[in-house]
Amino acid sequence: MANLFANVLKVHQWVYENSGGVVGHRLLFGNPTLLLRTTGRKTGQVRTSALTYGRDGGDYLVTASNGGSPRPPGWLANVKAKGECEIQVGRKRVPVVARATYPEDADYARRWAVVDKVNRGRYSDYQKMTKRAIAVVVLTPVS
Repeated sequence: MANLFANVLKVHQWVYENSGGVVGHRLLFGNPTLLLRTTGRKTGQVRTSALTYGRDGGDYLVTASNGGSPRPPGWLANVKAKGECEIQVGRKRVPVVARATYPEDADYARRWAVVDKVNRGRYSDYQKMTKRAIAVVVLTPVS
């Protein structure tokens, strides 16, 4: 079942990218989805990930849940190595600076509540599946 879901996510991302953002922003479960483009810390190649997001004022929030896996997603290491990246929301591309936050951050609980609500409580379920603290990544648009 996990492989089926992973394949659905890959198809969703492919459609989002190949439609130029015309299709994909709210395709999967109706959740708002953005494309996060990071630079591979080892390869230097652009990597793209489709992620559910929430909003916190002008910032975008994404969660490094990796479906509750003990390992964080690869894109998290990329944004920690180089915070300058790009998001695409629908057809709009926005340069951003990414910053991972964890439970010791004063605003973490509030941000977690925002993204967990958008994802209908699934992030809380994922957190129960792993011992690692799941990061909430703040994506701040560059003026």
